[in-house]
Amino acid sequence: MAIVRLERLTKIYERAQTPAVKDVSVEIGHGEFMVLLGPSGCGKTTTLRMIAGLESISDGTLSIDGQIVNGVPAKDRDIAMVFQSYALYPHMTVWDNLAFGLKRRSIPRDEIERRVRNVAATLGLSEFLKRKPHALSGGQRQRVALGRAIVRNPKVFLFDEPLSNLDAALRVSTRGEIAALHRRLGATMIYVTHDQVEAMTLGTRICIMSNGRVAQVGTPLDVYHNPASTFVAGFLGNPPMNLFPAVVTDDAGGRTLAIGSLKLTIPPERMAPLPPGTSVTFGIRPEHVSAHGQGRPTEIPFSCEVVQVERLGAETLVISEIADSGARLVARSGGDVALDLGDRVTLYADLSAAHVFDAAGNALRQQTETR
Repeated sequence: MAIVRLERLTKIYERAQTPAVKDVSVEIGHGEFMVLLGPSGCGKTTTLRMIAGLESISDGTLSIDGQIVNGVPAKDRDIAMVFQSYALYPHMTVWDNLAFGLKRRSIPRDEIERRVRNVAATLGLSEFLKRKPHALSGGQRQRVALGRAIVRNPKVFLFDEPLSNLDAALRVSTRGEIAALHRRLGATMIYVTHDQVEAMTLGTRICIMSNGRVAQVGTPLDVYHNPASTFVAGFLGNPPMNLFPAVVTDDAGGRTLAIGSLKLTIPPERMAPLPPGTSVTFGIRPEHVSAHGQGRPTEIPFSCEVVQVERLGAETLVISEIADSGARLVARSGGDVALDLGDRVTLYADLSAAHVFDAAGNALRQQTETR
């Protein structure tokens, strides 16, 4: 069983004013595909490097299969890592790159032959075994880097933004290869990325990080539909969630929010009653804002002026300014929506999908559910 447990893992660099990673606690189960997601500088790569043994641990504990490995050298952790830069030996053939780690471990020659052949066949590299990296495409090089990790048959696979050097088409195909590889091997994998599409499509669970700390951990759909904070709500989703400052009024028993002159009555399951005058943040995702109302009782109209239209083919993003407030509201509509710059339009937000956050940016509905 390859269970990786991080308990209050912390990294403080010399002369640094703040920790690069602070009190990160998460458990990655056997066979799980955990994605560490966040913006640049959030601590995700430093966390991965501590797991790999490439960075020392300032505080906290890291264990693999119940054994604390804080002081265990990287070579003895039975972990394979795939780097962003491929890290292939340019003077070696594909065969030698795949076999190099096995030779260093004195694996018998016939076993090396068997493993390399099997991995090459799995990744579609059999016809390239005699080539050197310079004679391969970017996607082929990335597959060699993957193969070099797979051939070792480690307990845990680590991926440090392995697709960031590929073009858009190759990223999609290689992402599919990694997903298929995980299904086939059933191995524990930890994957670092700043790309939310990779996180949503690959991860069994996602650990979203911000400023060196864990912001939220959950399944892709859970963190998307139930963000724990305004940071998660604004980071996850393209375009991100619409967020507006609001104040609670005494209408509907403390469930009505005032955004300028507009009042929104939030359904009970989306928000607990709050004292009048409480400052909050109201959130609604663009897909729950439409240029065509559905006649639902939970819909609320916004009078807006269109300031930008992004036609993406299958869908259109309509960016508008709300009348009297100047706040911008983004709606995701069908590809055939007939709107242009300067049009006055009524956009309908479905409050059954509303989110409310407190002054500190924490989700009020989730806090209510966990009391």
